[in-house]
Amino acid sequence: MMARKVLALNGDEAAAYAVKQCKPDVIAAYPITPQTIIVERLSDFVADGELDAEFISAESEHSALSACIGASAMGARTYTATASQGLALMYEMLFVASSFRLPIVMSVANRALNSPLNIWNDMSDTMGARDCGWIQIYNENAQEVYDFTIQSFRIAEDHRVLLPVMVCHDGFVVSHSTEGVETLSDSEVDSFLPPRTPVYPLDVENPVTIGCVGVPEYYPEIKYQQEVATKKSIQTIKEIINEFNESFGRNYDIIEKYQMDGAEVALLTIGSASGTAKDAVDEMRAEGKPVGLLKLRLFRPLPVEDLRKALSGLKAVGVIDRHISFGSMGGALNMEVRAALYEMRERPHVMGFPAGLGGRDIRVEHFIKITEELLRIAERDVLEEDYRVVGCRGPGCIGP
Repeated sequence: MMARKVLALNGDEAAAYAVKQCKPDVIAAYPITPQTIIVERLSDFVADGELDAEFISAESEHSALSACIGASAMGARTYTATASQGLALMYEMLFVASSFRLPIVMSVANRALNSPLNIWNDMSDTMGARDCGWIQIYNENAQEVYDFTIQSFRIAEDHRVLLPVMVCHDGFVVSHSTEGVETLSDSEVDSFLPPRTPVYPLDVENPVTIGCVGVPEYYPEIKYQQEVATKKSIQTIKEIINEFNESFGRNYDIIEKYQMDGAEVALLTIGSASGTAKDAVDEMRAEGKPVGLLKLRLFRPLPVEDLRKALSGLKAVGVIDRHISFGSMGGALNMEVRAALYEMRERPHVMGFPAGLGGRDIRVEHFIKITEELLRIAERDVLEEDYRVVGCRGPGCIGP
C-alpha cells in the first residue's frame, strides 16, 4: 500500500480532490456560494492536466445538470456541484435524473434559501429536494466529505442502485473550514472504484428510447420500480460502506452512535452540528446525566429499520433539523422519525428542535438546554409540544 498523505483541505477542496481521484469523464459547473471552490479546483485540475475530463462551464445550474444528464445517458461518469438557489433552479432536472436512473454525483454545500437573501448555512435547499428521487448523504466534516464522495460514485453506479447521489456538507461551517484530511492514494481509489459500466447507454448503433411520454397505463409501474430500487439501495449502501471501512481502516455506518451506552434520552443530529452536540453530551455525561447522540448520515432513502433499532429503549429523542418545514411539525427529519417509530409498541417521545436557521450558531449551551428538556419529558413521560425553535427570539423558542 502506498503511503497516504494528510492534506490541509477545506470541505469544498476535499470534495474536489476526491472527485479528481474518481476520474469523471464530464464535469458540468456553474458557480454559486459556498460551493464555488469545488468547481474552481476541478477546473484547475483539468487545466493543469491532472484530470482528463470534459469541463463544461454552463450558463446556469439548470443547464449544468442537463449537461450531466445527457453525458450520463451516453455512459459517462458525471459530476456537478451546487447550493441553495442553484439547487432550486435545478428542480425540474432533479426528477429527470433520478427517473432516468442516471448515476450522477452532485456535491451540495448546504445554504439557506431566499428570502431574505442569505448565503449562510442551513439545509432548506436539500430538505426541500428530499422527494426528488436522489440518494442523500450528509457529512459532518471535510474527512467525511472526502470519503463519502468516493463512495457515492461507487453507490450510484452499482447496477443494483443506478440512482443519482447528493453528497451534502454545511456551507461555510464545512465548505470553508480547513482541517487535516487523510487522503487515499490514486491506486487505492482505482481499486475501490472501477470504471463505469453503463447498462443502457445511448448508442446510435443500438438505439433505445428514454424520456418518452409516460401514459397512465405505464406511469405507476415505472414509479413503483423506482421506489423499490430506492428502498433496496439501503442494503447496497451498507455493503459499500463496510467494504470501504475494511479496505481503508475507516469506521463509518449510516447511523453513528455516540455515548449511547446507558442513555435514556438522545439527540438525533445531521451534518456539522453533530460535533458541537457531542461536546454537550460529554458535559452532560460528566454530570451523570443519561444522555447520548445518534448522527444520521443517510437521509434518503430513510433507513427506517435502523432508526427503530437505534432509538429503541430510549425515553425521549430530540431531533435537530437545520431548517423548518413550514406549517408542519418543525422539520422534515422530525416528522419522518415520528412516522418511522409510529408502529413501535414502545417508542420514545420524539420532539423536534429546528436550529441554526440561516447560519445562526448552534452552541453547546443550546444542546444542553435541549437535553434538559428531553430529561424533563422522560421524567414526566409526556410530550407537550411537537417542536421548539432553537436560537431564536420569540414565544416558546429556546433563545439565542
